[in-house]
Amino acid sequence: MGHRRWPRVAAAVAGVLVTAAAAAAFLNSAPHVQDRGDRFFVVEKGESLSSIAGRLDDEGYIRSPAFLLAAARLRRTEGSFKAGWYRVPPGSTTLAVHDLLVSGSQSLVKLTIPEGWTISRVAALVEERGIAPAADFEAAARSRALAADLAVPAATLEGFLYPDTYFVPAPFPAETLVSMMVETFFERLEKVEPGWRRLGGGGLLEKVILASIVEREYQLTEEAPLIASVFVNRMRLGIGLESCATIAYIITEIQHLPHPEYITLEDKGIDSPYNTYKWAALPPGPIANPGRVALDAAFHPARTDYLYFVLRDPDAGKHYFSKDLDAHNKAKKLYLKK
Repeated sequence: MGHRRWPRVAAAVAGVLVTAAAAAAFLNSAPHVQDRGDRFFVVEKGESLSSIAGRLDDEGYIRSPAFLLAAARLRRTEGSFKAGWYRVPPGSTTLAVHDLLVSGSQSLVKLTIPEGWTISRVAALVEERGIAPAADFEAAARSRALAADLAVPAATLEGFLYPDTYFVPAPFPAETLVSMMVETFFERLEKVEPGWRRLGGGGLLEKVILASIVEREYQLTEEAPLIASVFVNRMRLGIGLESCATIAYIITEIQHLPHPEYITLEDKGIDSPYNTYKWAALPPGPIANPGRVALDAAFHPARTDYLYFVLRDPDAGKHYFSKDLDAHNKAKKLYLKK
C-alpha cells in the first residue's frame, strides 16, 4: 500500500512546486500600471527596506512588498539599496527593480545653473542638456499653483530657483526639477539667515528682489554688501534705485530683445514697473535667481551712507562708492576719461 501512495505524493509535491513557481512568477511580474511609460522612484537617504518596498507597492512598481523583502533576504542585499532618483523602465519585474535600486545605476546628467540667470535662460539650458523641454520648465517655474504649493510668496518662482549643480536623470519631469531648485533655495536660505521666517511672505519677497538686483550688479564678493547698502539707503530716502540691471531685464525678459550694449536715456524712460529709474521702489518681482553672496548681502547689507556707485575698473570689477551726487559725477567723468 505504501508503494502505491508514492505516485500520489509525488504528484502532490509537484503540484505544490508548480503552484509556488506560478505564484512567484506572478509576484515577480510587472504591474500593468507600468505600461504607462518610464517613471521615477526616489530612494531617500537612510530609508529602510520595508519603507522602500511599501512605497514601491503603493506607487505601482511591484506586486508584492513581501516578495521583494524575501528576495533581498535570499540575496543578502537588505542594506544595499542606494539612495537616489531611478528611472524605472515599463514592464520591469520586481527582481529587475531590486537589481536597479541595488546597483545605484541612475545615469545622471550634470546640470550647473550659474548665479544670476533668469527662468528663460535656465529653461534653455535644461532643454539643451536633454532633461526637459524648455516650455515645460518655464510653465512649471511660472505656475502660481506650484509657487503656492512650495510656499513661495510670489506669482512665479523667478528668484527662488537656486543656482547650483544638480544631478538628475534625463529625461526628468520639469515640475520635479523646479521643486528641487526651490527646496534647495530654502535650504541655503536657512544657512544665510535662520530667522528669515520672521519677515513673513512680503518681507521675504522684498529681500529676494533686492538680492536679485545685487546679483546682477556686483562683480566682487566683498562689494556685494556695499551695493546692497546703496539700494537700502536709497529706498529709505524714497529715491529710485536706478539699477541698469532692471532695465536690461525689461529689454531681454519682457520685451524679448537682445541684451543692450549700454543703457540709453530712452531705455531709462521705458514705462514698466520694473524700471527703477522711473519708480522709487523695488520692482514687483526678482529680476534673476540670486546665489549665496547676493542673498547674504540683501539680508545683511553693509552700514554705510553711500547713495551711488559706478564702475571704476571693469577688468577687476571694482566700483567707486560715494555719498553725494557731485562725487558720483566726478567718478563717472574719471571713468569715461579712462
